[in-house]
Amino acid sequence: MSAQYSFTEIEKKWQAAWENSKLYSVQIDPSKPKYYALDMFPYPSGSGLHVGHPLGYIASDIVSRYKRLNGFNVLHPMGYDAFGLPAEQYAIQTGQHPSVTTEQNIKRFREQLNIMGFSYDWDRQVKTCDPNYYQFTQWIFSLFFNHWYNKSAQKAEPLSTLEAHFSDNGSINHNAHGGKITGFSAQDWQGFSPVQKHNILNQFRLAFIDETTVNWCEAMGTVLANEEVINGLSERGGYPVIRKKMKQWSLRITAYADRLIEGLERIQWSDAIKEIQKNWIGRSQGAEIEFVVRGTLKTLKVFTTRPDTIFGATFMVVAPELENLKEYCSDAQWPAVQEYANKAKNRSEIDRMADTTKTGVFTGLEAINPFTGEPIPIWVSDYVLANYGTGVIMAVPAHDDRDFAFASTFNLSIVPVIKPANTELELPLTESFSAKEGICFNSGFLDGLSVKEAIQAAIKKIEKAGWGQAKVNYKLREAGFGRQRYWGEPFPVTYDSEGIPQLENQLPVELPQVESYKPSGNGESPLSAVTEWVNTPQGTRETDTMPGWAGSSWYFLRYTDPNNTEVFASTEALKYWQQVDLYVGGSEHATGHLLYSRFWTKFLFDLGYISWDEPFQRLVNQGMIMGEDGQKMSKRWGNVVNPDDVCAQYGADTLRMYEMFLGPLTDSKPWNTNGIEGVSRFFGKFWRLFYEGENWAVSNEKASNEELKILHKTIKKVTEDIESMSFNTSVSAFMVATNELGTLKCRKQEILEPILILLAPFEPILILLAPFAPHIAEELWHQLGNKESIHIANWPKYNATLLVENSFNYPISINGKTRAQIEFELTATEAEIKQTVLNHELVIKWMEGKPLKKFILVKGRIVNVVV
Repeated sequence: MSAQYSFTEIEKKWQAAWENSKLYSVQIDPSKPKYYALDMFPYPSGSGLHVGHPLGYIASDIVSRYKRLNGFNVLHPMGYDAFGLPAEQYAIQTGQHPSVTTEQNIKRFREQLNIMGFSYDWDRQVKTCDPNYYQFTQWIFSLFFNHWYNKSAQKAEPLSTLEAHFSDNGSINHNAHGGKITGFSAQDWQGFSPVQKHNILNQFRLAFIDETTVNWCEAMGTVLANEEVINGLSERGGYPVIRKKMKQWSLRITAYADRLIEGLERIQWSDAIKEIQKNWIGRSQGAEIEFVVRGTLKTLKVFTTRPDTIFGATFMVVAPELENLKEYCSDAQWPAVQEYANKAKNRSEIDRMADTTKTGVFTGLEAINPFTGEPIPIWVSDYVLANYGTGVIMAVPAHDDRDFAFASTFNLSIVPVIKPANTELELPLTESFSAKEGICFNSGFLDGLSVKEAIQAAIKKIEKAGWGQAKVNYKLREAGFGRQRYWGEPFPVTYDSEGIPQLENQLPVELPQVESYKPSGNGESPLSAVTEWVNTPQGTRETDTMPGWAGSSWYFLRYTDPNNTEVFASTEALKYWQQVDLYVGGSEHATGHLLYSRFWTKFLFDLGYISWDEPFQRLVNQGMIMGEDGQKMSKRWGNVVNPDDVCAQYGADTLRMYEMFLGPLTDSKPWNTNGIEGVSRFFGKFWRLFYEGENWAVSNEKASNEELKILHKTIKKVTEDIESMSFNTSVSAFMVATNELGTLKCRKQEILEPILILLAPFEPILILLAPFAPHIAEELWHQLGNKESIHIANWPKYNATLLVENSFNYPISINGKTRAQIEFELTATEAEIKQTVLNHELVIKWMEGKPLKKFILVKGRIVNVVV
């Protein structure tokens, strides 16, 4: 037993003890309620962790420890999102296999995480690059490949049921979500060749081969997602990115668009993240309308949410990537259109949408507005995207900002057709009028109708005239699932002599050794050079690998049964642990990992493997800890603070408490090395509650009401704060309690033990402290004579009766100036208070012998003596 707070010795001692005893190892226990707390697992980079990374880990660890102390069986695992481009880039430079550097980095991460005293069950660690793990990623892909989405049943079903429908009924009433096919009869289907059947089924499989426009990075030799491209350059490395057509695997996430929106209403996520996902999915209702190209039999289809404004459509705009673009151009204009389109289509969609400067070229042709019968010019411009709607818009410049800017640039007609309900539009327009509400005019049969009424009337007219139909549209696009890289999950697919894909039966399909990790440059991965691996008796292997988000889309399920070699997780484990109760991680994954995880979960739910369709019931996005210079922590800026250094100088408990003390968990805040000194001093002061000089000073003396009030006020505050994840105010509560108990020289075990449990509350005070500062709490807990770990003790309950105030300390003013403080029982009468105040020596002094003019008592607030 030491009188000195030697945090280095204490923390090493208890970290070793917890590991040796497997304190945090957890098993299925039906006698206890379960709680599943999870951090977004990290990519193990070579640079290790900086102090910003543990912010969310500390928060989830506090909740995990708190739940254990409240009797929950807590699953709190950690693993590694181990496939990634950095390891492969390093392999290209050095020739060292990515698995070698990945394992080295994982070892480094594990050491850092252990130093900070997290309560992870390391027996459940997963690595997405482990064949024992990714065999099930490959298996789930196989399930996607062998299923289609039934729009009638609103769920995925085996592909065999769709084949049976085609065999019995042909294509009529198939109701499958997917691409377009030419109609066929049952007899046709039965006579189709294997290739013909494959081409049809490929339009409906949930994992399918798609020719799509992709972001191709030549330098990296791979396709990049839209969010990985910034200003025409790759997010990682800053390499040029172009748009090109490629065949690659995709997952049909659009089948789940409505369910992905609906599910947001049933989970506890921030409104901001929900809104981001809703906007990304981009569900909109409107109409699809055909415009005839003047002088031809060709038509252009547009999707619009505002058919009520069609009388104001004064030109059309087509996307540069539009298929058969040449057909919608005059011969004279085609060279100019072709030159513009070639330049425009290589810009990223994000850049094109952000650019306020409008550019374009007239195609030389006109279309007929079906409502007015008037010809309107057809233009090509990069502010229209091929993958939203039909890639063609009817431009209504009076009521759309981008259309107005384009019309103003090229001097095109602007015709307003919506006006405010109670005022007139000021003409000519100097900017577009956002007409979400208003009254139609200049609109023929729609004149006088409200916007809402006119939309329905216009759709009715469109459908009756045969010009189009009502339609729901989505911004969401299919999820590209192929990468032309080495370091990723191989596809469990071979192609037969006719190019038909077939699944491999033996999983995992493991990555082979290669001589070079460098991209081929021709659109194929380095795997294509390993001919003995590519060429199999069953056929030619797929040489693309899966994207980085494949393994992270289901890893939370594997934690429930990580060592199972037969199935991805047992029915028993999945039934007990179910969905994640608390998920902590960054908001930057809103349209990537968080969306894909929800998609995969709904798919596995459809197939009956799990009984819930949302992966994460509660999501908390931690803020960012910035450098002291206010910039994001990065080697680039030279502002990285290593948590190892902080733990060595101040201790892990101090780091944990300080990060929570910085401010609300969800806010971004700068690191302040000076600020950590205050938390360090707090622990010294807290330690001295137990020691007086060199001597252990905790007594079994009965606590006073004042001391009990401090304790139970702290229990109530910390309990409520942890439930709401308001950890910064919990730390403040510990500091206040420590100061108050120090002032009272309280060293009573009745008070201090519970605080350890809170920290983890002296016994209650120690228990309160344990989730926040597990090492010091464990040490003092054992010094109090306890044999079992504090982290399996019982969380203290506050006594509400002890929090009731029975007295009030009145400020006593003489002629408006406070001169004294006198405490009275709340039951004291005015006469009793008046007598005591007027006889108090300080009051007598400041009355200076003058007669009393007035005695004013405001119960529970103030006493004012007027002389």
